[in-house]
Amino acid sequence: MNTSLTTLITAFFTAYLPNVVGYSENTIKSYRDTFVLLFSFADEKHLCPRGRVNTDIFCKENIINFLEWLESSRNASVSTRNQRLAALKSFCKCASSNAIEYLDIFQQVLDIKPKKGLSKTVDYLSVDAVALLIKKPDSSTHNGIRDLALLSLLYESGCRVQEIIDVKSGNISYNAPATITVIGKGNKVRIIPLSPNVTAIIGRYVKTYRISNPEQHLFTNHHKDPLTRSGVTYILRKYAVKAKQEESALFGNTKVHPHVLRHSKAMHLLESGVNLIYIRDFLGHSSVTTTEIYAKSNPEIKRKYLEAAALNIDSAINKYSEKEKQTLLDWLRKSI
Repeated sequence: MNTSLTTLITAFFTAYLPNVVGYSENTIKSYRDTFVLLFSFADEKHLCPRGRVNTDIFCKENIINFLEWLESSRNASVSTRNQRLAALKSFCKCASSNAIEYLDIFQQVLDIKPKKGLSKTVDYLSVDAVALLIKKPDSSTHNGIRDLALLSLLYESGCRVQEIIDVKSGNISYNAPATITVIGKGNKVRIIPLSPNVTAIIGRYVKTYRISNPEQHLFTNHHKDPLTRSGVTYILRKYAVKAKQEESALFGNTKVHPHVLRHSKAMHLLESGVNLIYIRDFLGHSSVTTTEIYAKSNPEIKRKYLEAAALNIDSAINKYSEKEKQTLLDWLRKSI
């Protein structure tokens, strides 16, 4: 790898991503994985001498072939393919302003369009399925009470798995109304209410594990290290297997992973009539457009929204008085 490209990549990961655009640690790791995959692809396809990757790898043909390789050889979804492309575009945008001599090459990547895929839907569990899942840990055992607290908090808070992993004992407030404070994407802090039942479960878990230091991570493994993403996934799937054995029809073909509990919480809030704006803030989405995917994924909710929209249109038309109509006409004559 030549020095110039090494310098550009180093600056991208150590300065641009964390300091200029303020991306989270997880996003930076995802971008890092993109480059690891790109260099593996270059090595596999003999695009450059082994261990000497240079800027030529960023030509349009190579990057498109790389994206196709992700789908064909790595079984990546269209969404994942587009995320990898976004990471490369971000690098090229940053690098092109610092290395003018490579502008033509980097511009080729910036001109690549994302691939269109099928409309994204959301996998989620019913209330009954979640209830059965959370009943599976044996709370009379040491690991069981931890797992019960973990699953309950994952669903109750609607947190991303990394947000739960990062939670420390001091982030839980037990004073009514109880809350949990989490740091989400872009280091955005949000405070989420907790029900008395879940608060009691967490309190019992903390007492059992004798967690007294507010700086201690809430969920740890037997080495006293914070749980990892794979560790949380393992725990969840262990109980999902047991729940499916008891009531397989409740789960259908849904693959149970931590994010499914987040989706499930959002869908249950929406089905209960909670406004999308509140759900957006609850989940920590930057835009309500992201949250709208939940409304689109449930035909019954979609129907209710359409009916409500039709009623609003009717009422908006009917409420105009003759005076208001005349005022509007006068305004139009003066303005056009």
